[in-house]
Amino acid sequence: MSEGRPKSLSVSATWEGGYRARMAVRDHELVADEPVSAGGGDGGPQPSELFLAALASCFTLAIYHVGKKRDVHLTDLSVRATGDYEGPKFARLRLEVTSSTPRDVLDNLVERAKAVCYVSNTLRAVSDVEVVVTSG
Repeated sequence: MSEGRPKSLSVSATWEGGYRARMAVRDHELVADEPVSAGGGDGGPQPSELFLAALASCFTLAIYHVGKKRDVHLTDLSVRATGDYEGPKFARLRLEVTSSTPRDVLDNLVERAKAVCYVSNTLRAVSDVEVVVTSG
């Protein structure tokens, strides 16, 4: 962990009624909401979509990071995260990396990115989420 980087990171969600929550992330605001078909107002991505977006974006930036350190100049890069539902959880997660970068170079970057992607590393390491109730 580089100097100056916080040792923990927190984001709070505030319920706004129905299936809608607002999150403040530094100077940014995000809204999570369920689609109309699930009883929400569709005012933002649903939480499981935000989860997949976090995984895809973190892995994208991890590939960029390891490429930059090795003087690999990417001209394009996208990562699609797909989760297959099984009950109230994803039973399978899949990342699909697409780039015009030569396959052997991209394969090497992907392998190195696995070591520095916070989100995918957390998914591999954490088997439980501690939930603590505090009084308001």
